[in-house]
Amino acid sequence: MLGIFDSHAHYEDGRFDEDRESLLSSISSLGVEFIVNVGSSVETCVETVKMTQKYPFIYGSVGVHPEECANMTQKDIETIKNLAKNDKIVAIGEIGLDYHYSEPERSVQKKWFVEQIKLAVSLQMPVIVHSRDAAADTMEIIKHYGGRSENGGCTDGRYGVIHCYSGSAEMAKEYADMGYYIGVGGVLTFKNASRLKKVVEQIDIHRLLIETDCPYMAPVPYRGKRNDSSLLKYVVQCISEIKNMAADEVIKITRVNALTMYGIEV
Repeated sequence: MLGIFDSHAHYEDGRFDEDRESLLSSISSLGVEFIVNVGSSVETCVETVKMTQKYPFIYGSVGVHPEECANMTQKDIETIKNLAKNDKIVAIGEIGLDYHYSEPERSVQKKWFVEQIKLAVSLQMPVIVHSRDAAADTMEIIKHYGGRSENGGCTDGRYGVIHCYSGSAEMAKEYADMGYYIGVGGVLTFKNASRLKKVVEQIDIHRLLIETDCPYMAPVPYRGKRNDSSLLKYVVQCISEIKNMAADEVIKITRVNALTMYGIEV
């Protein structure tokens, strides 16, 4: 049986320090086949590369999260570029915009979001996009720098994913039409997730990726606790109910989606 592909995780996080080895060593027995570990700072990108070298089933993404970009420099871009040369690094991210807090300044976030998209385009790699309370600016930047135009996007159509999607169904369709995937995780199982459920209902399943964002965003019935890839079965079940299809089929399709977007051959 094909296993789950967790398209976005943070196993370098300190909340896994006590049992990381035992958890990841047993994860395949819990139905998980692949994981992409996602960097959010230069330091966590370095740790992500190390994890890809240690675990055959872990791939990685390197980039600087908008909350971490206040003191970013062009030297950091060069560091990310060099880290991205590792064989199992498959995307640039987690990059984007986060206007939930007042810092870093929006102009700074935009600058480094654009610079990292440009890097991804130059490397012909997809992007993992973080967008919180910044839907309009995120869309504008992606349209200009990371879409189907002379300005950007992978030539083979592997543009990227809008991670932990929180926007409207209409905007999700627009992203899908541009060649992007929509990342869905534990939030889908929450009682107040009617907007996201509508997104899943209306978006073609061939444009969905499933993700944990672990250790964050654990699904019901584990909401508020530490998340890990084995809990994606609850997200799969929720999608299968919304889409009226078998859970195994959801796993199969989202697995192919992730392998395709990340350019992983198996």
